[in-house]
Amino acid sequence: MKRILIAVFIFSFMVSCAEKKQEVDQRPNILFIMSDDHAYQAISAYSDHLIQTPHIDRIAEEGMLFSNACVSNSICAPSRATILTGKHTHLNGKIDNKMPFDTTQVTFPQLFQEAGYQTAMFGKLHFGNNPKGVDEFMILPGQGHYINPDLITPRGDTTITGYVTDIITDLSLKWLKEKRDKEKPFMMMYLHKAPHRPWWPSPEKFAEFSKMTFPEPESLFDDYKNRGTAAKTAEMNLYEHMMYNHDSKVRPETIEEMNHVLPVVEEYKNGFYGPYDRANAEQKKLYDIVLDSINQDFKNNWPEMSKEDKMRWKYQRYMQDYLGTISSVDENVGRVLDYLDESGLAENTIVIYTSDQGFYLGEHGWFDKRFVYDESFKTPLLIRWPHQIKAGTTNDEMVQNLDFAQTFLEAAGITAPEDMQGESLIPLLKGDTASWSREAVYYHYYEYPSVHMVKRHYAIVTKEFKLIHFYYDVDEWELYDRLKDPQEMNNVYNDPAYADKVKELHTALEELRVKYKDSPELDQKYIDIYEN
Repeated sequence: MKRILIAVFIFSFMVSCAEKKQEVDQRPNILFIMSDDHAYQAISAYSDHLIQTPHIDRIAEEGMLFSNACVSNSICAPSRATILTGKHTHLNGKIDNKMPFDTTQVTFPQLFQEAGYQTAMFGKLHFGNNPKGVDEFMILPGQGHYINPDLITPRGDTTITGYVTDIITDLSLKWLKEKRDKEKPFMMMYLHKAPHRPWWPSPEKFAEFSKMTFPEPESLFDDYKNRGTAAKTAEMNLYEHMMYNHDSKVRPETIEEMNHVLPVVEEYKNGFYGPYDRANAEQKKLYDIVLDSINQDFKNNWPEMSKEDKMRWKYQRYMQDYLGTISSVDENVGRVLDYLDESGLAENTIVIYTSDQGFYLGEHGWFDKRFVYDESFKTPLLIRWPHQIKAGTTNDEMVQNLDFAQTFLEAAGITAPEDMQGESLIPLLKGDTASWSREAVYYHYYEYPSVHMVKRHYAIVTKEFKLIHFYYDVDEWELYDRLKDPQEMNNVYNDPAYADKVKELHTALEELRVKYKDSPELDQKYIDIYEN
């Protein structure tokens, strides 16, 4: 009898373990794909006027595209800190690229790891060298390099020969194929450096895209009429601030040979040869074919160009390189999607494609990001989840990178910490828009005075309106009617027709600041830290 009871106990225990194992196995895998500074205007699922991105588009075709996705602070490291913690940057400490991240913060990879997920990260994290909650990682130090990149690993630093976008994908695929524990669900962060400045495409894409001509945005020659001080004084104009060596790939020797090139633009030290000299002799030979052509064209034509033509020349050079890097991202995303299909993993894997923020592609005459104006503020967000998301759907709710952590956690059945500030997108993904109540998002940018000189500002944004307060060395307000003025060319803050809306949004903005635990005192605290 005793033996029978023991046998029954052992059998019951084994059945229980098997059931628990089966339950764990059913949890979805998470594949989080993020690029750096990938403008939504440069994804053909959003707009096909600049480039075709068929592989990234697949995620939208087989899932959901968010047309109003946005960020809470449009700059690289702060955006990533918000994604990891589910908190605004004034609470996680990473308000700008210089301030330290509060390492006591709990990140969503830690919660996945604790819940039994296998976790991995490959590519650009941007800050830190030992990501918390990650079983396996190979990450770029800081911004990283396009050519023959250095990588930080748990086993020490290494350098890999090749192009960074291909390498990050190779590492991600190798982990999926050879190192993934097939008994566990996984959460993998596949993080591209591209298309971050300076835009160095692969030699093949450099040759291909340097021959192309791209349409100009309507506001390329914006004079910032009807805008405030911030737009007029920002230092990210293509003509005035885009660098010849660092950005347009004009060799320093070419500039010296031409003696006096206008406009005079301050260059980063080693802006050209820093990236170029990472290439080996064989790689340089391929790059030099295109570089020779660019430099000869510059020497022959630049001195006779009008200011407008110089602006156009810089715009085309910018687009050729920026979009060339994106073409490689798209092809490599395709490699990963193909593997998910071939391996059978696609059926139970949530695939997310996004960027850490948007980017100006000549709109308002600008490059870079930082502002709460749409091209910077909005970010691509495409999500595929077989059997849960209806294929080919579009959602226009005001969702934010603040929401990612809680979304991933709920999808995996993991309880989110109460101090996370976002909202899970799961109801929207499943078509339950009635359960979504958010009407406005909060934005706060801090890095001023600094590179590009975009003034400090905070804002409330709804589907219809955007109210912005620029502060620190100015005290200016702007209001944009997003439906009537989608290019945000006309500040209507002082228009009597909008007086009631201004009053309503001021109240709503103050309520959001309280809700998200931001305040004038915190504004001043971060100013004091910055100045000292």
